[in-house]
Amino acid sequence: MALPVSLYSSAQVRALDAHAVRDLGVPSYALMKRAGESALRVLRTRWPTCYRIAIVCGGGNNGGDGYVLARFAQAAGLTVTVLAAAPPESLKGDAHQAQADFTASGGEVLPFDAGRLRDGEVIVDALLGTGLQSAVRADAAAAIGAINAASRPILALDVPSGLDADTGEPLGVAVRADCTVTFVALKTGLYLGGGPEHAGAIFFDDLEVPVPSSPQFVPRLERIVEAEIAAALPRRARAAHKGDFGRVLIVGGGVGMPGAVRLAGEAALRVGAGLVTVAVAPENVVAIAAGRPELICLGLADPSALPGAIERADVVAIGPGLGRTEWASQVLETVLRCEKPLVVDADALNLLAEQEPPRRRDDWILTPHPGEAARLLGTRTSEIQRDRLAALERLVERYGGVVVLKGAGTLVGSRNRIPGLCERGNPGMASAGMGDVLTGATAGVLSQCGDPWLAARVAVLVHAMSGDVVARGGERGLLAGDVARELRSCVNL
Repeated sequence: MALPVSLYSSAQVRALDAHAVRDLGVPSYALMKRAGESALRVLRTRWPTCYRIAIVCGGGNNGGDGYVLARFAQAAGLTVTVLAAAPPESLKGDAHQAQADFTASGGEVLPFDAGRLRDGEVIVDALLGTGLQSAVRADAAAAIGAINAASRPILALDVPSGLDADTGEPLGVAVRADCTVTFVALKTGLYLGGGPEHAGAIFFDDLEVPVPSSPQFVPRLERIVEAEIAAALPRRARAAHKGDFGRVLIVGGGVGMPGAVRLAGEAALRVGAGLVTVAVAPENVVAIAAGRPELICLGLADPSALPGAIERADVVAIGPGLGRTEWASQVLETVLRCEKPLVVDADALNLLAEQEPPRRRDDWILTPHPGEAARLLGTRTSEIQRDRLAALERLVERYGGVVVLKGAGTLVGSRNRIPGLCERGNPGMASAGMGDVLTGATAGVLSQCGDPWLAARVAVLVHAMSGDVVARGGERGLLAGDVARELRSCVNL
């Protein structure tokens, strides 16, 4: 089944299970059997030549899913080794029924033994479910460690064991699966924090449980999808001219730092902005103009030259290479006094973090990485990364506007909107200048569509897609300039 756009909390998914049983009349054991059938389909699709599997079953309903899968896989002719991490006699409810049905069909349940994991060509993780909220207990942690060390492909059922289903943080230790088949609804933890690293490829089955239209089931996140690109950047009219596609002013490039603002300016052009001006320290004008003559360069010896350039712009971006000098502070204050839509990044965010009380605007887009987000919130980077969605919500509440929390699984938030999540991108993009490219792309898209929320989402997506295109040649050595050049193909899908 195709992946849906909406992502939900573990509590919402449990409520959906209850809704299916209570309101739709679906027996809970029927849902468990549907999950087992779905898992077998994924197993056969992902590893079509596999005939021996080892399933590690825990003591809850996740273990019950494993016992159902074991019964169906055995009936399909596979050799199944079931390793019980919890005594079968301790099982209750549907999990007990699933285990009983498996043994009644001729299946054998063995006590967990790390050495038996190699009996399977594929290991199925059915140890812990979505309800885990505290550190993994020692016995389960040992089983997870053995699964990860077994040198076999791993299929996780619902969520990798040990992973927080809401934040994506490992609760001590977590299974590193090659793929995960998740049921009823997509869980936020599969996409946040360490979730993607542990979940691998994600497969989904709603088990025929529709999500009701009620406030209880408003998604916690929405995946940003390619259809949004056309919404922000529709086909151009044949008689169009450059003035139709926005005038962007990018302010930055303090002494000795021409590269960042040039990357941002080029990115704005590559996503289709009509005219792009960069306002920089005078020493940087020649270097930028020589390398990218399509950019209009304004030397800023004095911030008093800025108001005229701001007046001519539709969108103003500030931050790339700005520095934290007195000149930078004066330039930032000049920009913040204007009434044009803003994109704020890099040193402009660091200067903003020093101001009390915090500035708030409804018409700006802030694009912090985790370190900058920590400074804006007066906390540590580790706290930001521990619960990125909560950090995003705090940034929106404190500063207003649209906030882009960069990183693996970039988040886009705004008040009274369902946050967006970008699942694209790759580790090769962890290189200098990548954020400057995103700043320019964001300003360039905003200059064309005029909607900060849509512009931020689309810029984040095309930036990540461009990085993925470049990474086809390898992640190491991937440069921000490579990504800027590739933006053009991604906005012209």
